[in-house]
Amino acid sequence: MFYSFLRGFIRVLLALINGHAKYLHREDLPDGPYILVGPHRTWFDPIYFALGASPRKFSFMAKEELFQNPILRWILNHANAFPVNRDHPGPSVIKTPVRILRQGDLSLIIFPSGSRHSAELKGGAAVIAKMAKVPLIPAVYQGPLTFKQLLTRKPVTVAYGQPITVDRKLKLDEAGQAQVEQQMQQAFDQLDREIDPTFHYVDVTGEKRAAKAEKLAQTEEKAEKKLEKK
Repeated sequence: MFYSFLRGFIRVLLALINGHAKYLHREDLPDGPYILVGPHRTWFDPIYFALGASPRKFSFMAKEELFQNPILRWILNHANAFPVNRDHPGPSVIKTPVRILRQGDLSLIIFPSGSRHSAELKGGAAVIAKMAKVPLIPAVYQGPLTFKQLLTRKPVTVAYGQPITVDRKLKLDEAGQAQVEQQMQQAFDQLDREIDPTFHYVDVTGEKRAAKAEKLAQTEEKAEKKLEKK
């Protein structure tokens, strides 16, 4: 009930802020549970992924620090989120989503890169998909990357791709993981080209962080040189 209410509220809010998003191929999404995978480009792309795939409901991973606040913990629990220790992920990072998917009521959103500031795909999604016996559905988001840009009403487009099935006989060693990761990346690239053949993702936030880190390093270096002169 809370998930449906929250989804409806966010849909109206985003429509007022940015207008109606465009969703490609959502009519081809499976009826049963699946894992929605995509490149993580902004903090609100999972929201658009989930809105476009409704009425299906989703579960998602959230860093365990967010669950320390009792109010936020209540919201996350009722929004089908589950905690993950990013520094020391245990067996639950696989077992929990597998159990959720096997129950059949919820699908799962996973970003294989794990971060908005990384392009390297990781193999957790493939392992979960194989164990839960569900397909991977690639998706990409193109549009504003910051909340400020969202307010400019720059168009948002989300595209969903064809299912990627992880063969139960496939050994998910380094070579097997690489095979699935290649399939996902090819699907992401194809969907991006379909939306905009000239598209090129730029990690604006990551560049700002890098610039700040470089400036801080330069400041520290100057301070050290001054101390050496004294």
